[in-house]
Amino acid sequence: MGHRALVAYERPDRLYDLRYSHWGGTRLDLVDRIEDERPLADGVIEESPVAKAVAGERILSDFLDPCKYEALYLVREGGSDGYRVAWLEWDERRGGDRGAIVELEPGEADREFRRWFRATKTVLGDIVELWQFPRDAARTYLEARVVEEYDGIPYTYRGT
Repeated sequence: MGHRALVAYERPDRLYDLRYSHWGGTRLDLVDRIEDERPLADGVIEESPVAKAVAGERILSDFLDPCKYEALYLVREGGSDGYRVAWLEWDERRGGDRGAIVELEPGEADREFRRWFRATKTVLGDIVELWQFPRDAARTYLEARVVEEYDGIPYTYRGT
């Protein structure tokens, strides 16, 4: 299965080239491994682009499937930023298109968010299943908590 990450490299024209990493979403540690002399982090990031010349506002809605990816890296001049991807749905058959990204540092901050998100989502899922709480209301609540607690950026994935 892997821990998939989407890596977006900003170009001089302010568009992005997107690449895939099968294991880059494990610990957000590609933030420290992507460098000018090693832009593909010693082969952890695939050389072949997923897409070229993508506008920044299209990365989330058109390419970052929250059900598929666990991390997003934005690589700009001067460094890179790591974001944890949070899938705000429970069932991909029901249109699993809502997600959020949360900028985090590798290490304890990332581990803490993943624990918090997994626990919160699990409890909400149980409430939906056991007490027939509306799934849309649970998703709205989860999204609001991600935004309030972690300054998350919610988005709707539409695909390309």
